[in-house]
Amino acid sequence: MTTPVRYTIQAAQPGAHLFEVTLHINQPEPAGQVFSLPAWIPGSYMIREFARNIVTLSAESNGEVLPVTRSDKHTWHLPGGLSGPVTLRYSVYAWDLSVRTAHLDQTHGFFNGTSVFLCAHGHEALPHLVDILPPRGLEGAGWRVATSLPVAVGEPGGAEPYGFGLYRADDYDALIDHPVEMGTFSLVEFEACGVPHAVAITGRHDCDLARLAADLKPVCEAQIRLFGEPAPMDRYVFLVMAVGDGYGGLEHRASTALLCSRADLPYPGMETVSEGYRQFLGLCSHEYFHTWNVKRIKPAAFVPYRLAVENYTRLLWAFEGFTSYYDDLMLVRSGRITVADYLSLLGKTVSQVHKGSGRRKQSVAESSFEAWTKYYRQDENSPNAIVSYYTKGALVGLLLDLRLRSGSGGAVSLDDLMRALWQRHGLTGRGVAEDGLYALAAELGGPEVGDWLRELVEGTAELPLADHLAQVGVGLAWEAGSATPALGARTAAEGDFPRLANVYEGGAAQLAGLSAGDVLVALDGLKLTASGLDKLLARRRPGERVTLHAFRRDELMCFEVELAGALPDTARLTLLEDAESSRQALRKAWLEG
Repeated sequence: MTTPVRYTIQAAQPGAHLFEVTLHINQPEPAGQVFSLPAWIPGSYMIREFARNIVTLSAESNGEVLPVTRSDKHTWHLPGGLSGPVTLRYSVYAWDLSVRTAHLDQTHGFFNGTSVFLCAHGHEALPHLVDILPPRGLEGAGWRVATSLPVAVGEPGGAEPYGFGLYRADDYDALIDHPVEMGTFSLVEFEACGVPHAVAITGRHDCDLARLAADLKPVCEAQIRLFGEPAPMDRYVFLVMAVGDGYGGLEHRASTALLCSRADLPYPGMETVSEGYRQFLGLCSHEYFHTWNVKRIKPAAFVPYRLAVENYTRLLWAFEGFTSYYDDLMLVRSGRITVADYLSLLGKTVSQVHKGSGRRKQSVAESSFEAWTKYYRQDENSPNAIVSYYTKGALVGLLLDLRLRSGSGGAVSLDDLMRALWQRHGLTGRGVAEDGLYALAAELGGPEVGDWLRELVEGTAELPLADHLAQVGVGLAWEAGSATPALGARTAAEGDFPRLANVYEGGAAQLAGLSAGDVLVALDGLKLTASGLDKLLARRRPGERVTLHAFRRDELMCFEVELAGALPDTARLTLLEDAESSRQALRKAWLEG
């Protein structure tokens, strides 16, 4: 019988933010056992070098200490010829409050397996057992465990639901795809299409848990039914960290890790859906849709993942972009938001894409490929140089959906394309080829649709939004977002003064010689404050010239700026009530699913 790889993990020093981990294998590789930690986590396309957080590491066999050598920043080696079992002991520093790594203090512990579980090379395909131990020094604190990692049924020490004890993964890939939250979290459970779901919320909050469960249930059910029952997981867990100000999510095969502002959660007695709560529901919907699209339907470049190096693909516009398209669409289809709300959210996405001049320089396919070096490593010039495969990818998904619907009289839609991807790739494990979406679009809509999609994805021309929205009885108009003369820059506070965070190409600030990083101190001789710049600009007219004094480094500089009029770069979407009945029927099918 094959012996599983076995780990223990404990919040050993919560105040020092240290997890202690042991890794035990019975039969090390004869030529020498190799261990490594991933350099990145799937879903977040940036090399993060998690191994830098390993503080101490030692190894032993049969009671004897073993020499450990390193071949690179995330790989450890034990000598060959070992006759007995091997145990590694190491500590991991966990003080990154994000969804990507690990965080530990006296209030809770959270970790992704990519941050804490070394991979034993040659043993990746074996079952992996993890004994999650109670925190040291916090006995009686009432901590529990929330994770989608299956309990080790039938094993001595197997965990009870939400309890400390033994958990099981089929292999290493599964082990690192189930994050773990431990602490005194709030918990609510519900079923969606017969599948148990749970929401665990850590951090102080006044969330109406019953309201949250009642809102998430129809969203989850709408997505399960889109792809077809049964759902691909036996159980699903939303792991939520509520903080003062935060936002983020990371998908996993049967769970998601979420970071949100506590003010965005629904509170008892809340009568309407606030903007913050709508955003949170959209985040939950986005990560849940990834259960199919990217966790199981994957680019061929991700089959399998190579976690030591970048995995390049030009398809993130579909895997992240289409997911971004469906996240809010599922909210309106499930009745969580109104059609007016949805059109407002869609208008914001259109505006975001249109406001960045990078859309004219980088295609959404290039954006996908360069995620590792550009999207995840943005700087002050990014709005002028790149386009988001999330937002523009969402608009590509919208356009493809509308074209398939209008071209087929409503018989075919993007829903059909997603179901085809699920049947051909999600259920089979076969990765999607780099040109696979073009071929599938051509199959469903005709060769011209495949060619048209390729042009949208690999080109930088403006997207034909108005024409396609009109096909479903939706009007698109452009208007200025503000009557205030435009400086052509985004500011952020630096102490009491505004600092130029981004200077937009061709804007008044750039034409005057101002640069990102400049700290503005006076306008026409009047001292500026971080909140006072817009008030002073609001008293001016487009075409007026103003004198701005700014510090660049420690040097005071003076700039003459000719203010520009606000650009008509804000999209407003409205229902065309006089649209012919066939277009209204397409709109109804689009928004109701």
